[in-house]
Amino acid sequence: MVGEVIHTASIVQVDDAYNDARFDSSVDQASGYQTRNLLCVPLRDHENKLIGAFEVINKLEGEFRKDDSDALALLGTQAATALRNTREREQMVRSQQQLTEQVTEGVRIIGESPAIVALRDTIGRLASTDLPVLVLGESGTGKEVVAQSLHYQGARAEHPFVAVNCAAISETLLESELFGHEKGAFTDAHDARAGKFELAEGGTLFLDEIGDMSPGGQAKLLRVLEQKIVTRVGGSQNIPIDVRVIAATNANLTEAISERRFREDLYYRLSIVTLELPPLRERPEDILPLAEFFLQKFSVQAGRRLQFSADARRRLQSHGWPGNIRELRNLIERVAFLAPKDRVEADDLAFILSPERENVFDLNADLGLAEATKRFQQHFIRRSIKRVNNNMSEAAKLLGLHRSNLYRKMRQLEMHEGDEGE
Repeated sequence: MVGEVIHTASIVQVDDAYNDARFDSSVDQASGYQTRNLLCVPLRDHENKLIGAFEVINKLEGEFRKDDSDALALLGTQAATALRNTREREQMVRSQQQLTEQVTEGVRIIGESPAIVALRDTIGRLASTDLPVLVLGESGTGKEVVAQSLHYQGARAEHPFVAVNCAAISETLLESELFGHEKGAFTDAHDARAGKFELAEGGTLFLDEIGDMSPGGQAKLLRVLEQKIVTRVGGSQNIPIDVRVIAATNANLTEAISERRFREDLYYRLSIVTLELPPLRERPEDILPLAEFFLQKFSVQAGRRLQFSADARRRLQSHGWPGNIRELRNLIERVAFLAPKDRVEADDLAFILSPERENVFDLNADLGLAEATKRFQQHFIRRSIKRVNNNMSEAAKLLGLHRSNLYRKMRQLEMHEGDEGE
């Protein structure tokens, strides 16, 4: 019956099932059910495209009539809409799961030093909890990666991870950013907007540079953490929140507390668990694994297959890395795109990591601003040209300029390096 409806796109009505040759009684025999009559209509989507059949059996009284088929066709349209919505939702869920898996795979804490092995173990145990965590460490040590690891290894992984740089938000905007605002709450509030706490519902809110938050902001944050509700600016409704909070800072919060720049009660609320990230210089055994990880990642983006020479490895190992992992990552990204050969040599790293003394650029404090600016630009362009072995096209790319614009800028600066006929 269903096959005929799909094939002909027409309604099939059977008033006496067992006396109709089209009826297959095997289903009744297997289920113990007895079919008396049935009505089957085409199932069409919102574009009137045939996508299946919709069938009802055993009308309670009498035979099926035209109004029954009309009602079933209308119900079928609604069923098709529900089916489409279900499929779209399933597709969105699959896409979200795939995205979560991709992000989780990309969030890795690289290294085999004792400190990093212990850190990964601690994260594994904390991820399944909702305990607040305070992550401490110098700039560039990977505090946000730790926060992401706690999120994506836990039960909240399929919910949002929202990061906020507290140092970048003024006190006047902090409340609106974190808690949201209603339309008309202030001059520029043309529409209602959810804050970061609402956007992170069910997931994790990462508060970076928490040590730079203003005193007023600290008081408002503490109240939300204690009550677990937010109220939008200009609103009166209390909105319950279910958010895990992870904070991070490179500041000495103990010192800030003693100087009354940071609230002690907020510190204890945020630091139920504290994770301290060591600087890269204190775990030199992790430098090469991190460098290899970044080289592989950026080589794929650059469409190349790169590897370090033994001298390059020793050069990486000997550097002090004041900028920590961020400095290493940025270096390897540049090398992946700019190294002249597929074998990365120490010379490809030398200028970036340890500029020669002759290239150290000092400006006389007595210079005027225009002359100082001119000399700095001259020096910066010369240094860039030298880094790419006097290849003007590569130097222009490094400086973010078109080649002709680089020559024009050099003429303005009265520079004669390079040959426009190159």
